[in-house]
Amino acid sequence: MGQTLAEKIISEHAGHDVKAGELVIANVDVAAVQDGTGPLTIQEFKKLGIPKLKNPKRSILFIDHASPSPRKELSNTHMVLREFSKEYGAVLSDVGAGVCHQRLIETFVNPGEILVGADSHTCTSGALGAFATGMGSTDIAVAMALGKTWLKVPSTFKIEVTGKFNEGICSKDLMLYLIGMIGADGATYKALEFCGDTIENMTMSERFTLANMAVEAGAKCGLFATDEKTKEFLKSRGREDKFRSIKPDNDAVYERVIKINAADIHHTVSCPHTVDNTKAVEELKDVKVNQVFVGTCTNGRIEDLRTVAKILKGNTVNPDVRMLICPASKDIYIQALNEGLITTFVEANATILPPGCGPCVGVHAGTLADGEICLATQNRNFQGRMGNVNGFIYLASPYVAAYTAIRGYISAK
Repeated sequence: MGQTLAEKIISEHAGHDVKAGELVIANVDVAAVQDGTGPLTIQEFKKLGIPKLKNPKRSILFIDHASPSPRKELSNTHMVLREFSKEYGAVLSDVGAGVCHQRLIETFVNPGEILVGADSHTCTSGALGAFATGMGSTDIAVAMALGKTWLKVPSTFKIEVTGKFNEGICSKDLMLYLIGMIGADGATYKALEFCGDTIENMTMSERFTLANMAVEAGAKCGLFATDEKTKEFLKSRGREDKFRSIKPDNDAVYERVIKINAADIHHTVSCPHTVDNTKAVEELKDVKVNQVFVGTCTNGRIEDLRTVAKILKGNTVNPDVRMLICPASKDIYIQALNEGLITTFVEANATILPPGCGPCVGVHAGTLADGEICLATQNRNFQGRMGNVNGFIYLASPYVAAYTAIRGYISAK
């Protein structure tokens, strides 16, 4: 019997062939935390009484959620991470370096590896052909100490996408469409394995968006077979030697196969307060917005910023709208500067934020007032997500975000 991508990768790390539903102990390649979950991880690690990290160079501490810190309490938690990194030799990604999930794909994770992170969107790295999944702080503490974790091998949904997108449609529309179809809990503890000629023709940026939002359907991870595009991405990051071919077996067994025609996908928006509450843009043209936010680990990559800049060029953000733009990492920020994208944004009256999570997690920058509406390119629109339970969040692609900022209401033209 053949194996899915998830079964193949976990088998290598468990030391024997595994199948869906099996409980295993697997070796971990990379373990990561961020400033919201890291302090508890450190506390639990020290309780274990183990004097050193199993693999300090692949134990990564990210300061990205409150970056830079808006309060002294958060500054104190940042101090905990900085001191731990010095004492134990862990890698520190400090203020301004970028969102943990973007930094992980840029620098730390390779095909065929297992990444565990104390953040639900750790699954982003699955687009590199890695089994990447979020876990609790205590689980990550154990992984950092022992270099191992336990997990149940997930069964897999095969998401086969074929055909060509219509003009302006992108992978964010596809993912919102899929989540709207199966529900926010439709793939709970499953692996989503993306394939089909549409997926093969996607850029790595688009694949990262799909993998990132796998958890919004309840999935354990989102996985992609590796190919020449994977290899080119790794080469661009100085890791071409880390490339390896990883593909599912032709006779792999899937719990469910979902086939999607790319031509059927339209500009899709998630409405408050759940990601699976999806509607077409045309149904929302009467929804006026107060704020538009472009960025995050979902859509803060250079390709996303290029899309927005192309639409904003020569235009101005609606006077009733605040537009916030946040590159996902320092490297993306520098590239956007070099390409003149930042100038385009500023000339259009958008506000540029430093690389990090910013408004997405509601800790600082861009908190909504009572009753305000934000259209964002992030991955979640739960009530209170952007710092105010009386605010309303709509999720959409960078393409829709740019036109919405100009028009003042939800629009894709």
